Amino acid sequence: MKLRIRGNSLRLRLTRAEVDTLAAHGRVEDAVAFGPGETARLVYAIVARQDARSSADMQGRAITVTLPAALVRDWAVSEQVGIAHEQPIGEGGPLKVLVEKDFACLAPREGEGDESAFPNPNATK
Repeated sequence: MKLRIRGNSLRLRLTRAEVDTLAAHGRVEDAVAFGPGETARLVYAIVARQDARSSADMQGRAITVTLPAALVRDWAVSEQVGIAHEQPIGEGGPLKVLVEKDFACLAPREGEGDESAFPNPNATK
């Protein structure tokens, strides 16, 4: 799963395998380590819950995006690229959250595999 943070926005891109895991098991997560040990890790997860509203939360060193399970299941089997959510955060404007399918790059990038990425709709065959 890829995480991009820019200003008051979060963008999470999931491979086919991660989308399938989220739809089937209700959770997918990843982490980035800034040093040794658990206290130097940032964990980020997407959780699908019954009767849940879309939301984003940060507790300690963990970012959790919660989405309605029915919405996730429909998204997983459709051509829909992403699920967008805006969350009020006060005077700083909304927090914008986008969870989307990760498409294969049009040009190969060294060190980045696209084995589980979704086929890019802009690729020529």
